[in-house]
Amino acid sequence: MRQVTNVTSDAAALTEADETIFDDQIRNSKGRVVEPPALAADVQIADTHCHLDMLRHPELALARAAALGVSFLVSVTDPSEDAAYTYREIAAWKDQAAELLKQWKSDRQPPKTRVIIGCHPHNSAKYDAQVESAMLELIHNQQTVAIGEIGLDYHYDASPRDVQRQVFRRQLELALNCDLPVALHLREAHADGLAILDEVGWPPAGVLLHCYTLGYREVQPFLERGAQVAFGGTLTFKKADELRDAAARISLDRIVTETDAPFMTPEPVRGTLCGPEHTAYTAACLARVRGADDDRQTADVLAAVYANALRFFDR
Repeated sequence: MRQVTNVTSDAAALTEADETIFDDQIRNSKGRVVEPPALAADVQIADTHCHLDMLRHPELALARAAALGVSFLVSVTDPSEDAAYTYREIAAWKDQAAELLKQWKSDRQPPKTRVIIGCHPHNSAKYDAQVESAMLELIHNQQTVAIGEIGLDYHYDASPRDVQRQVFRRQLELALNCDLPVALHLREAHADGLAILDEVGWPPAGVLLHCYTLGYREVQPFLERGAQVAFGGTLTFKKADELRDAAARISLDRIVTETDAPFMTPEPVRGTLCGPEHTAYTAACLARVRGADDDRQTADVLAAVYANALRFFDR
C-alpha cells in the first residue's frame, strides 16, 4: 500500500486506525453495520475514479464493490509516485477478491478494471523528464484508458500555480498526441482550467470533470464543449443542495459515478475510509435526484450512467 499523504483528507489517519473485518458488511464510523442501498440485483455500477493503491486491502475493497453491484472500476495512478505498483498488483488483487467472494458464497465476479495515469496538480513540481518518460511507458500499457487526474488545484497550492499550469498544458498535449481522454482535477481553478483547455485543445477522445462539487452555472461552459461530469460522495452530503440541483439538470448522457476512494466517503458512512463499494450509495442518491421513485426507474437511470462510463473508459 502506498502511504496516504493527500492534504485534503484525514484518510491517512483512518487507514492507520483501520481494524479490518474480512466480510461483505458495510460499517459506519461507530462500527455498526449499515444496510446497502436497495438496488435490483441486476443493476450495474461503475466507480470511474478510485485509488486502489492507497487502500490497505485493495482485494477486500474489490470484493465488497462486487457484492454491492460495482462491476466496472477505474484506478488512478501518478507517474511522480510509484505508478507501476498498481499495474503490477491489480491482477493479484482481483484473484484475491474472487477468493473472498467465494468465501462469502457470492456468485459475483470482481469488477472489470482499467487504469488511468497522470501527474496530480499537487505533484506538479515533481514533473520532469524522468516522470514523463515513466508516464509515456505506462500510457502504452493495455490497461491504460485515459490520462488523469490532471489539472489545477488553487485551494491548497501544493505546487506553484505557474508550474501547475505548465504541467497541465504538457499533459493535455500528451493526451492529444496519444488520442486519450482526460480526467480533470479542478479545484477553485475552473476558469483557468477552461482557458488552458481552449488554448491547448480539447482531446477529441473526451474530457471528464472528476469530483464535481459546484453548481449548474459553473459546469455549463464545460458541458457546452462536450465534457462529461463525475459525481462522487459529495452528492450525498446534507449541504450539497446546489450540487444535487446540477446533477438533476445535466443531461443524463453526460454523467458518471465515482468515489475518489479513499477520500470523499458518502453518507451514511462518512467518517470511515472510502472504498469503491461506496459507489452504490452515490448511485442510489443520483437516481433519486434524477426523479426515480421506483425500482424500474432507478434501474433505467443507473443503466444509462453505467453505459456512459463504459463508453468513456472501456477502451
